[in-house]
Amino acid sequence: MVKTKSKKKKRAKTSHNNDDNSNSSVYAVLNCDDIMHEILIRVPPSTITKLIVVSKRWLFVVCSSSFRRRYLTQWGQNYRHLGFFVCNFLYLGRPRDGYRRPSWEPALPFLSTCKEGDDLVRSGTLKKLGYFIDSCNGVILSGVHPKIYYVYDTMKKQRYQLPEPQQFYKTLCMALIVEEYLEGDICYKVMRAKCESKLKERNTLSVETYSSKTGKWKQSTLMCATSFALRPRTVGKVVGGVVHWLAIWGKLAIYDPRLGDRNVALVKLPTGGLSRDHEESVLGESLDGLLQYGQSNNLGLEIWVLEKEPGVNTSIYSNCTHLSYNWIQRWRLNFKAIWKQIPTFSLYFKETQILSFLPQNSTSVFIRVGWNIFLCDLETKTAEVVNYQGRGASISWESSKVVPYFLPAWPQSSSASSLNGT
Repeated sequence: MVKTKSKKKKRAKTSHNNDDNSNSSVYAVLNCDDIMHEILIRVPPSTITKLIVVSKRWLFVVCSSSFRRRYLTQWGQNYRHLGFFVCNFLYLGRPRDGYRRPSWEPALPFLSTCKEGDDLVRSGTLKKLGYFIDSCNGVILSGVHPKIYYVYDTMKKQRYQLPEPQQFYKTLCMALIVEEYLEGDICYKVMRAKCESKLKERNTLSVETYSSKTGKWKQSTLMCATSFALRPRTVGKVVGGVVHWLAIWGKLAIYDPRLGDRNVALVKLPTGGLSRDHEESVLGESLDGLLQYGQSNNLGLEIWVLEKEPGVNTSIYSNCTHLSYNWIQRWRLNFKAIWKQIPTFSLYFKETQILSFLPQNSTSVFIRVGWNIFLCDLETKTAEVVNYQGRGASISWESSKVVPYFLPAWPQSSSASSLNGT
């Protein structure tokens, strides 16, 4: 009897020790950043952002730049739509005796589609940014040509005023490159490219680039094998660090600022069934990281992607002028297929045009019908109206560019950087 009780006590003590060891092991795992990274990297996007409320440590891990980069490489970036910026070309870069903006119209109109967009408007921040130029990963480029430019980080609510450019360009194109988020700050470049007012035979392009790393503008001259000129008052689309500008004569100008060389490649834009009668053309990025080109007229729209031809050097650091490119058509949509489902808007059929791509999206586009904006699903050939707050009916759509504004759907924490894993 005594031996039996002794054995029971021994088993109970052993069990207690095992529980202690198990708890110690779990505690050790949850306090090891490397192991936590490996666990959380397997959590799907629909759940990962909810885990930041578990503890301060989980908040620190999820919000850290190292984990974010690994996670987005595996799962891709999700975005949330805040609304649409309106850029009126009648005011942007106008001469002193040019058309003046009426007092009732804001310099940077924003058509909000959600509460977060409403908060952005009510904050008064947009009134301090001048005219809209471009946005990338939630970062806004704005200002007043040709001297005043701002970069605004919506996630951190910080505004940066750039020093005055050294070069004067009467007519120009812009591009915004957001390279990566550093701890507590952003890293970006702003490019100003000169557009020739007179279409002369030129194979050079004057470009001035501002880098947040140096805090200075740097002028350079880009070379092309053939004559070209950029389309005035357009914005370059940056895909994988490479800038793509729409050029005149139905061309696309490609420049890779990462290589250190100054060569520009020209690629002929696709024509397709719309021929040269298209009324609107837009650039974007596909889900698989390719440049998308969309064009539309009153009949429908076409979507193309730009691929490197097989057999060429696919390194991202290959000179773009040494590569061969090929346009692949992915979508062709007749607008009648959509409006048959929505008879109410059949009266606006002739005014339909492609408006913009969604970020890193290959199956959806925004289209405009009168002053209504629709989100069009290219796979199902359906469209749903996008409700927004703003002066949609009073916008001069013929002289304005309406651009959707998205924020990366990733949690940010100002306190995360101050935590030391506690």
